[in-house]
Amino acid sequence: MDKKSKIILIAGQTATGKSNFAIKLAKKVNGEIINTDSMQIYKEIKILNARPKPTEIQNVAHHLYGFHSVRKNFSTGDWLKKTIILIKQIHKKNKIPILVGGTGLYFRAITNGLAKIPMIPKKFRNQIRNHHRKIGQKKFYLNLIKLDPFAKLKINPNDVHRSLRAYEVKKYTKISLYKWFEKTKKYFDEKDFFKIYIDCSRDDLIKRINKRVSNMISVGAIDEVKKFRKLKISKDKTSNKVIGISEISKYLDGYQNIDTTKEQISTKTRQYAKRQRTWARNQMINWKKVDYKKLSLFLKKIKISSLKLDQ
Repeated sequence: MDKKSKIILIAGQTATGKSNFAIKLAKKVNGEIINTDSMQIYKEIKILNARPKPTEIQNVAHHLYGFHSVRKNFSTGDWLKKTIILIKQIHKKNKIPILVGGTGLYFRAITNGLAKIPMIPKKFRNQIRNHHRKIGQKKFYLNLIKLDPFAKLKINPNDVHRSLRAYEVKKYTKISLYKWFEKTKKYFDEKDFFKIYIDCSRDDLIKRINKRVSNMISVGAIDEVKKFRKLKISKDKTSNKVIGISEISKYLDGYQNIDTTKEQISTKTRQYAKRQRTWARNQMINWKKVDYKKLSLFLKKIKISSLKLDQ
């Protein structure tokens, strides 16, 4: 496999230095960076999303950062279409695409493809969720594996989100979610990817998150939320999920002080990081795991010619 047809993937928990490492790697291998974070797409939000600064990206081309309006949702399918086009364009320039971010669904879409499951009506989905609330997860899961026996092999009995998704797909389409996955088209071969997962100890991550949150507040996150609120974004838009918006809104409305606000943002960020780690443990099994403290050494060991590690 020629190195110019390689695709580098860099994943990891939030605040582990992915963006900075990606820039250094891009300079070494003649690469261009593609955003693989579902929140860094929004043009109106850059501080809370820790979007790379103009001074950091001036020597390396960056794509899909800050280009989409907070007024509109942006699906994994939308991201995949744009990313496939970008990968082909970057390869034509004899450069290497470097996908960096923390959104697991984006990484799964680029490596495994995206199942073309029909859109399920919101009313239908809400009916299932109401049913789930009435009977509880334990009984709902038993109903699920009766409806779709494949789910028993794939879903943990305590996983509410996946249980709901599998149930609604089978109920609405009459086809198992996992049969839909089998029909999924892959756009690239497994050998096309060079996968890196940046790891970090829990204690170090907490320190890094707390430092990041304090810095966000000091460089203008509050003003950013003020501007966001003036846009009066509909509650059903994904941009409302950006960590920090609801917490800073409580501060602006006088319900809490700034210290409480910072702690809430840090806590929610840690919870998000924990979910990212769980995803990686289950989904990113064959990735090269690198401790964030050893990234400089790891960078030196990469052989550009084959994108493999020196022994």
